[in-house]
Order: sequence, then structure tokens, then C-alpha cells
Amino acid sequence: MRWPRRAAPTARVDATPVPAGSDRGGSVPAGPKRAGFVPAGLVHAGFLVTAVAATVAYALADPSARRTVYALVTAVPIITFLAALRRGHLPDRWPWRVAVVGLILLALSNLLWPNWITDHHLGRAEGSPADLMVGTAHTVLLVGAGWALRRHVANDSAGVMDAAMIGLCCGGPLWEWVVRPRLVPNVSLLGQAMLLIDLLVLSGVVGSLVRVGRTARKARGTVTYMVLCALVTLAAIATAVLTVHGTALWTAEFMILGYLTLAAAPLHPGAPYCTLPQDPSPAGSHAANGHAVDDRPCLGWLGLALCVNPLIAAVQVLGERGGRGLMLPLGTLLIIPLVLLRFRRLSAQRAAAERTLAYHASHDELTGLYNRRYIVAEIDRALAEIDRGERDGVAILLCDLDGFKPINDRLGHQAGDSVLQVVASRLTGCVRDGDVVGRLGGDEFLILCRDEPEQAVARLRERIPPALEAPVRLPGAIVTVGVTMGWAVARPGGTTERDALIGVADATMYAGKARRRRNAAGSCAGRVILESAP
Repeated sequence: MRWPRRAAPTARVDATPVPAGSDRGGSVPAGPKRAGFVPAGLVHAGFLVTAVAATVAYALADPSARRTVYALVTAVPIITFLAALRRGHLPDRWPWRVAVVGLILLALSNLLWPNWITDHHLGRAEGSPADLMVGTAHTVLLVGAGWALRRHVANDSAGVMDAAMIGLCCGGPLWEWVVRPRLVPNVSLLGQAMLLIDLLVLSGVVGSLVRVGRTARKARGTVTYMVLCALVTLAAIATAVLTVHGTALWTAEFMILGYLTLAAAPLHPGAPYCTLPQDPSPAGSHAANGHAVDDRPCLGWLGLALCVNPLIAAVQVLGERGGRGLMLPLGTLLIIPLVLLRFRRLSAQRAAAERTLAYHASHDELTGLYNRRYIVAEIDRALAEIDRGERDGVAILLCDLDGFKPINDRLGHQAGDSVLQVVASRLTGCVRDGDVVGRLGGDEFLILCRDEPEQAVARLRERIPPALEAPVRLPGAIVTVGVTMGWAVARPGGTTERDALIGVADATMYAGKARRRRNAAGSCAGRVILESAP
């Protein structure tokens, strides 16, 4: 019997779980050198104290001192990012370095145009060099954040895209009802476009980060700070437009909070896990076990989000034009449900195809039992559970049919296939819930028992022979087959290497076959009795 071998056999099964999307070749960055060089509680406390101190100091300062306070605040995230990089807290360094470049650009823009906030340039959408530099800095920061979270996005691309679309659609009402009506009359087309893009991108980023935060459990603290940074930046943009003819205090205060929330992100213990792959989830384990994962989009929420902008357009047409031009938004609203129904049908077809493929990838086509690939993977998982101390033992039991070849030779392969199907059904009836039954190929079967292995083997040795040796009625004949079994048990501290365990079971089974051949005259097992059907 040939079994697939591992690329690098070892004395024991490697019990270290490999996260989805990674490999052993080193393509995934190593973990942090320190498990959080600043505790999470200290990060939160430091953020609160610094935020209160900075906002109060800015509010109480005179105009010249305010510029100094604001400049110092813009330097804080640069310092925290560089400190986290220097201490080895961030294993995948390049995304964070890109973010530092964006922060440096923001600090430089503040030094070159110190009155950009106080003179309401943020809310005027002028398309000036300062606006261009700030927009470039935001783009660089977005690239760094996307790079850092790319592995989480890859593991949940559909969910992240759905969340980004919902976020983008939520940005439409903010622009149309809050920002655009209050823009100054002399706003430039370039400035208006830049402000709209900034607002929509931030809205999409918020949606994406919320989704990543739901799936990336260990990175959730850092992702939360990123979400807060995007939200307060959106608030700063809206406030700048609303107060363009008044005080810029609240705009600056929101910008200060944005800088400080971003400064806390790399210090949080969850920061290293932003760039590491997502932990294996129950859904992922089901996929590995041959069960399809339901990743269909939430079409209801998507439909609602897609309807927002056409509804806004319809309201505007009714209010400004008395209903003229209403057909375009109404036509769009009518098309969206049809498109969603089509998506739903395609999604259902894809899910059905994935379930079918997953079943065939893990099951034997003839008997419906698990196939060799699945059985080998299950043995490896069970042995890894022993190494991790999660299980006190497992057993495997090999079953090889005796007298099966004459059935194929005399009655044909169709009769042999029918016998194998009956044997598979009888084996399934002999095992307990939780035991795994599979067909290795030909007339060889394997049973994996995870709980109480010795008792399970004893029970199966007692139940399987009489069950399989019972006559099988075929068209035109009644046949019987025998079975020879071999078994092996793995316990903590003993052999937990798959090949060695199967080798023991193989040896036991072939020793039993030798005994059967010596005692063939006195044993009915292994004999094939062909009778004419009455």
C-alpha cells in the first residue's frame, strides 16, 4: 500500500498551525520580536491623555501658539511609527514605512502652509498646491494601509469589496446634503473634484476597515484606531465646509484627533497582526475539510446602498426641476433590483458548483465514503491534536476484503462495484458518530477513531467481520466476502508520525492475512460462495 509522504518527514507531526494564505517557505513575515512593547491599556490611556491635552492646549492658545501646537501634533504619528519600527514591533516593515512617508508629507504641508487650516482653505476646495500635497499624502497613507492589510483583504476579498461599496454609497449623501450645498461660490472644479474624491475614498476606507476588523481578531485594536482616524478626518472635512465663514477651531480639533488616533495605531499590540495572515477560521477549516464555505454577498445591503445615490438624484429633480428629468434616476432604481436578482442567481449557481466540487474533492465517487486524500489529511489533523495536547489518543483500523477478486473475475466489475457499495454501507453502520470511514482504493478501507481508541478498535473488531461476511444478494447470484483488519493506536509521548502509524496497522493486517491463508480450510472468511439466485 502506497501512502503520500510529506516533503520533509520528521519524527513527530508539526503541531504549529499554518495560517491560511501562508507557506513554510518564508514568504510570510515572521511575528513581532516583542509581544506588544506597549500594553493595550497604556496605549488607550496615552491616547486619551494626549488627545485631551492637545485639544485643550489648542483651544486655549493664541493664533501663533496654535500653529506650534498643530505642528507638534503632526509630528506625533511620525515618532510613534518610527519607534514601533525601531523596536521590531512591526514585522512587515515596508507598509509602515510607506505610511511614514505620507505622514512626513502632511507635516511638510503644514510647515509650508501653516495657515491652511485656520484660513479655511480645507473647506474652500481651491485646488491649490497645498490641496494637492495633502491629497498626495492621503493617497500615500491609503497605499500603506492597503499594503499592510492586503493579506486580510485577500482572505475576504468579497466581504471587503461589499463593505467598501456600502461605504462609498454612504459618502454620497454626505457630499450631496452636507458638503456640496455649502461650498463657496468661487470653488474650482479641480478643488471640488479633489474634495469629493477625498470624501468618497475615506468613506470606502471606513467600510473596508470595519469589515477587516470583524475578521482580523488580533488586529482589531489597531484597525479600530484606523477607523477612528478616517471618521474624524471625514468630520474635519464636513466641519471645514460648514464653518467656512466662521471659526476654524473645530476643524483643527478634529484634525488633531485624526493625527493622534493614527499615532496610537502602530503602538497597539494588534499592530503586527495587521500585516500577518488572518488566523484560520472555522469557515476556513470547513473548506479544508471539503465543505464549501458560503461567501455569498449580502445582496440586500448592497441593493440598499446602490439605491442611495439614485434616490438623492430623484429628490433633487423633484425639488429643483419639478419632476423633469425624473426618468433617469427612476430607471436606475428599477434596474438595480433586476441586477441584484441576476447576481443572486449567479451566486446560488456558484455556491452549488462549489459544494459539488468540494464533495467530489473529498469523497469516493463509487461508495460515497471519504477518499484517500481526505483520510490522510484527517489522520494528520488528529495526530497534530495529540501533539498539542488536545486529544489523548487516536486509532486507525485498516480493512482489506478477502475473496473480492473472484467476484470481479466471474461476475464482472459491475457486480464488484455493487459489493463495494454494500461493504461501505455496512462499515458506516458499524462505527460511532465522529469516526471517519474512507475508501483508500480497490477493496481497502480505513476507519479513524478519535475518542477512546482501544475501546473503539475492540468494538470494531467484534462488529465488522460478521457484518461484512453476511451474504450479498446480486442479480443472479449471492456472494460473500471476508475481511482482514489491522490497527494501530497513537498516544501522547508515543509515535505520532503518520507513516509509522500506518506501517504498524499494515503489518498487523498482513500478519492476519498470513494466518488466514494458513487456516483457510477452517475459515469461511476470505471464501467467495457463488450461488444461483432463487
